[in-house]
Amino acid sequence: MSASAPGRTARHYLMCEPTHYTVSYEINPWMDKTRYTDVDLAVQQWRRLRDTYLDLGNTIETIDPLEGLPDMVYAANGATVIDGIVYSAKFRYPERQPEGPAYQKWFADRGYLTHTAEQINEGEGDMLFVGRTLLAGTGFRTDRAAHREAAALFGIEVVSLELIDPRFYHLDTALAVLSSDVDDPQVAYYPPAFSPASQEVLAERYPDAVHAVEADAVALGLNAVSDGENVVVAPAATHLAGALRERGYTPIPVETTELLKGGGGAKCCTLEIRPTLV
Repeated sequence: MSASAPGRTARHYLMCEPTHYTVSYEINPWMDKTRYTDVDLAVQQWRRLRDTYLDLGNTIETIDPLEGLPDMVYAANGATVIDGIVYSAKFRYPERQPEGPAYQKWFADRGYLTHTAEQINEGEGDMLFVGRTLLAGTGFRTDRAAHREAAALFGIEVVSLELIDPRFYHLDTALAVLSSDVDDPQVAYYPPAFSPASQEVLAERYPDAVHAVEADAVALGLNAVSDGENVVVAPAATHLAGALRERGYTPIPVETTELLKGGGGAKCCTLEIRPTLV
């Protein structure tokens, strides 16, 4: 019998309005700086995403966007927050490197305990918390050494997963956390995005996982946000939405097509702030 949705838990998110959004450089296969980007549409889609979270009863905080950092809208890349501890991002590409300190300062100014990363990592883009385990991506943006650094900082198990398809350069483009329930962790993922060895690890750990098809993946359907019942997902990921319904989840389509031009969707725009866990 397939696992089913465990039920909703209210979440606390940090987001950044795409006031300065554009595609002015190319650091992933989605980006094309010759293509027009509509900042007004990006802001409109972002606000719809934010309002959806609010309508679902979540708490939203925002960080001020900084001019010259067009990718700052992808807040999930800015840090990893578990048990109220903030592990800062240390970006691989120079274009994004100022984002890490900006996000860390936001947390420090609000009294959070922050740790300045020594190793290259791109926050929740490559670090997804499932139950009491941190799934950690590598292959494109985050070094394996950062996985060890995170394990020592948070004191939890970290499972390394190798990404092999450059379209899915962050873990959160290839895998979605559906439930972080300690007794029933659930995920959805696109198997071909991972190395054969990592596919074996995922199959063993999550035998009831939802497997996305390529059409879901290339729509960044797995860049989704779940509260344990409602799943905010790209409207084009129709196969994935159907599979979620079969498990008792409620897919909520929210368009982020303009932000997809930079290589991000709903999850990229959403950094979860996790309080002290029991």
